[in-house]
Amino acid sequence: MPGFFMPLIATPQTMHFPDALPLQSGAVIRDYQLAFETYGRLDAVRSNAVLVCHALNASHHVAGVYAGQDRSEGWWDNMIGPGKPVDTERFFVICVNNLGSCFGSTGPMHRHPDTGAVYGADFPVVTVEDWVDAQARLLDRLGIGQLAAVLGGSLGGMQALSWTLQYPERVRHAVVVASAPNLTAENIAFNEVARRAIVTDPDFHGGHFYRHGVIPKRGLRIARMIGHITYLSDDVMNEKFGRQLRAGLALKYSTQDVEFQIESYLRYQGDKFSDYFDANTYLLITRALDYFDPARAHDGSLARALARASARFLLVSFSTDWRFAPRRSREIVRALLDNCRSVSYAEIDAPHGHDAFLLDDARYMGVMRSYFDGIAKELP
Repeated sequence: MPGFFMPLIATPQTMHFPDALPLQSGAVIRDYQLAFETYGRLDAVRSNAVLVCHALNASHHVAGVYAGQDRSEGWWDNMIGPGKPVDTERFFVICVNNLGSCFGSTGPMHRHPDTGAVYGADFPVVTVEDWVDAQARLLDRLGIGQLAAVLGGSLGGMQALSWTLQYPERVRHAVVVASAPNLTAENIAFNEVARRAIVTDPDFHGGHFYRHGVIPKRGLRIARMIGHITYLSDDVMNEKFGRQLRAGLALKYSTQDVEFQIESYLRYQGDKFSDYFDANTYLLITRALDYFDPARAHDGSLARALARASARFLLVSFSTDWRFAPRRSREIVRALLDNCRSVSYAEIDAPHGHDAFLLDDARYMGVMRSYFDGIAKELP
């Protein structure tokens, strides 16, 4: 068992890129910055770097805490740090905030370098492939030519998969957790309903709400409530809330009051989300999820799409994740095996739904620890 370690202290960093980054849409973005954090030390031959790709509402703050700040723990702190499955005593871990986000990298809240006006709805549409290209530029600046591994869960897993196709020579291992090779129609539908909630909010103003000094909080709240339902399993919601009423309440026979505990919980999550997340960012990131489909350019054949990949893979899925069901991970496994690639696959029987990839399931953590122990043994 790992020993006890002092908390990992995280330090946010930014890097400026003056040159234009061509985007999949045909647009370009220049004079942009990327926010990122690093943990551990890069070894002398620069062979121990692990890139972590974040999911929809996360950021570059993946591990550790900020000095002097309570409750500032990174979103995957149980996975990354000294003595943890991705051990920062052995690996140099990097996490980059994606373009278009609202956590430090250039996004809709920033100003266009030519006009000086806030981008708002004019921020260009970005894709998973664009994020990977931007991450590659940052790694170039850091002098990292090849990654020991790229790791991501959910939307981060899509980025990890895309890394193996866009820069196959730069990735030795890819760890794809609770992810998919593309979204199902049902997933696109959930994203669209959430986007409609935002764009039909009277405070949205066509995405230029900054000019009006307002925030479309009502739409953001509903979008978050919809998303949160899809992250949890039915079993977890029933176990945690069931049909319980709020404390001390009897039925009010009202169509508008908050009476059930699950209603109160969703309202709380929506309120909290609307206080820190940007509406245009939500639209951009969910659209990037919709667009990701490496098989599209290969007549729908995932096997042909993954023929470029040369990395070794670990895929992990969770039995009750209906948003990114295990069968979607198995599609990737089959396509890689069709290309005779090295693949390990773990399907974890866990009750937590999609959010299981963030939690401390002993079997899941054991699989991750074992795999990264193997990567560590390959290091010089």
